[in-house]
Amino acid sequence: MNKADLIAKVAEKSSLSKKDSEKAVSAIVDAIVEAVAAGEKVQIVGFGTFEQRERKERSGVDPRTHEKLTIPASKVPAFKAGKSFKETVDKK
Repeated sequence: MNKADLIAKVAEKSSLSKKDSEKAVSAIVDAIVEAVAAGEKVQIVGFGTFEQRERKERSGVDPRTHEKLTIPASKVPAFKAGKSFKETVDKK
């Protein structure tokens, strides 16, 4: 399912127009991205939690040259599915 499919599904389930559904989906995604980028945790009960995690600096190998290199520390987005989401997926 891509974003267009999601917008169509939201429109179908909520009786909103596709235009209004697109605005709603885009607003939700933007709000989650902005909050996680700011270091906040976004928890949607029954769905899951979006948060920012830190990766430590680590060593790696360039696959082309086999030269050792240092991969710098970074911040990455993470999602952890909620209990009811996991249970629903497991049943099907």
